[in-house]
Amino acid sequence: MIIDAARAAFSRLFSAEFRSVFFKTLGLTLLVLVALWFGLKELFDWLALPWIDMLLPGFPDWAGWLGLIAAILAGIGLALGLALLVAPVTAVIAGLFLDDVAAVVEQSDYPADPPGRAMPVIPAIIMSLKFFSIVVLGNLVALLLLLVPGVNIGAFFVVNGYLLGREFFEFAAMRFRPEAEAKALRRRHAGTVFLAGLVIAAFLAVPLLNLLTPLFAAAMMVHLHKMVSAGDPEFPKPASASVRRAT
Repeated sequence: MIIDAARAAFSRLFSAEFRSVFFKTLGLTLLVLVALWFGLKELFDWLALPWIDMLLPGFPDWAGWLGLIAAILAGIGLALGLALLVAPVTAVIAGLFLDDVAAVVEQSDYPADPPGRAMPVIPAIIMSLKFFSIVVLGNLVALLLLLVPGVNIGAFFVVNGYLLGREFFEFAAMRFRPEAEAKALRRRHAGTVFLAGLVIAAFLAVPLLNLLTPLFAAAMMVHLHKMVSAGDPEFPKPASASVRRAT
């Protein structure tokens, strides 16, 4: 089931519809990162450089050299920091387009099923920020666990597998079900969702390819939700959320 869902999602990643979403996501991500670069650089120049001049008032040459070294180190630090932020920033921006991805999968692979209901703009923004927080928190926890002997790289997969699997599955389910029902379905199939989350975490670990992680995860979980719903008598295959709420 998980392999089938992952294969179906990956086959869609390079379709014309997904490329459109990816280029929008990548463009906005680059704009945000460039803005962060210049913003943090200006903040450094405003805060750090005056202190260097104050500490060495009688040695302008030393102050100039020290300022240059500090600027170089700050530039390296900023570059490393922005590299670490690429995946989370992409996640929060891609979160705004997850419904587009889900709609493509539903229309292309499940044309006979009722369509899901897209989230309103404000909840979509909140969910995007939630994805961002999860990716950042998950990787910070994994980074701390890397210091624990015997845990190392496994921490990255366990933490991200759980968090990403949970959030993306509930996103796919909530296009058709109330939030409480979506969470109950996820808990009932917690093992399957976690294993699917490990696949997403593995995708996240691949440089450059990780920029596509939110799109891949959303598509995969749409397939997984369909498969799980079809085989669970306690949570029957739902009609679209818009149809159910109107009745």
